[in-house]
Amino acid sequence: MKDRIESIDLLRGLAMAIMALDHVRDYFHLTANTDDPLNLNTTTMALFFTRWITHFCAPVFVFLSGTSIYLQSLRKTKKELSLFLIKRGLWLIFLEVVVVSFGWSFNPAYHGIFLQVIWAIGISMVVLGLLINLPFNAILAIGALIVLGHNGLDYLESAEGFQAGFFWNLFHHGFFTPYFLDGDHYVLIIYAFVPWTGLMMLGYCFGKYFSSFPEPSIRRKKIFGMGILLIGLFVLLRGINQYGDPHAWAYQSDGIKSFLSFINVNKYPPSLMFMSLMIGLGMMVLAWVESVKNIFTDFLKTFGRVSLFYYLVHIYLIHLLSTISFFMRGHTFAEGYHKESHFPFYFLVQGEGYGLPVVYGVWILVLILLYPLCKWYDRYKTAHKEKWWLSYL
Repeated sequence: MKDRIESIDLLRGLAMAIMALDHVRDYFHLTANTDDPLNLNTTTMALFFTRWITHFCAPVFVFLSGTSIYLQSLRKTKKELSLFLIKRGLWLIFLEVVVVSFGWSFNPAYHGIFLQVIWAIGISMVVLGLLINLPFNAILAIGALIVLGHNGLDYLESAEGFQAGFFWNLFHHGFFTPYFLDGDHYVLIIYAFVPWTGLMMLGYCFGKYFSSFPEPSIRRKKIFGMGILLIGLFVLLRGINQYGDPHAWAYQSDGIKSFLSFINVNKYPPSLMFMSLMIGLGMMVLAWVESVKNIFTDFLKTFGRVSLFYYLVHIYLIHLLSTISFFMRGHTFAEGYHKESHFPFYFLVQGEGYGLPVVYGVWILVLILLYPLCKWYDRYKTAHKEKWWLSYL
């Protein structure tokens, strides 16, 4: 069991480290707030893959959250697990609205509240907590139905005259949809939660499959094979080009751009193809890292063991470094205070930033600064297991 948990921590830590790259790009790259890095007409190969590789993070993080819940079910009663999931889920939603939203914006007036991955995990935990007493096969069926079938709703969206309302965007579509609470304050739906809930349910079910192979060599083969099957499903669906993603791929001006179009699948909301590809890659990495132990993997496992702590701290750290850069470029406080604008991020100027070498340099600096903090918290958490509140961080 120890090796099993360590491999999951390692994969989660890898996802967290890669995620920081995307968030550094959000704050430091020249075109981060003015252009889409996946736009084939304006991007470069380096910028495209800098963004694309980070697609790996959220689905793996959500999926492994489900797997961890199953592992917890082995030492908790259903009643205990249900209550824990509901309370932790509500706590995560609170953190997203209050702590994470402020970390993204540094805006004390909270002009923008952002519903992102922590919100999606939180509400998914609440849903799973309510459903945890269902038979295992029922949870598997519901999760599979959501993941395999939710792209059927895309056909409704494409119908003439269709208008998505608040709950449609909250449940299914999202995609940075703002809903104004008044003239100055709004909620931005980035992660429509239902597809992510389905993915967490499948992660929960994967936990049972994962635990059924105590022999590491057999487990690695089974997990790697599952990864191959998922990537095969992605290739099949993408080749058919009819179902599984709202945006069909198309031949471009050259072979490289055509390949980029082929792998450029929809994250908001996560399409069936997106989840098949990213979880398939995650399975293959999980199978590989089970047999790898070195300084680098120990580094990543530290992040994986305290993933929520890492997530909260890394947002504030990156934004703080960005704010320092803002003032070093000669800007004043007044220039960073967007009082009359709906742009919610303070100390960030749209269209101003650096190239990718600086982005990667800041990313490495962020990981170096985060490691001792996460190491300290991991040791503190391990040494104080009697403190119940630590299980919520």
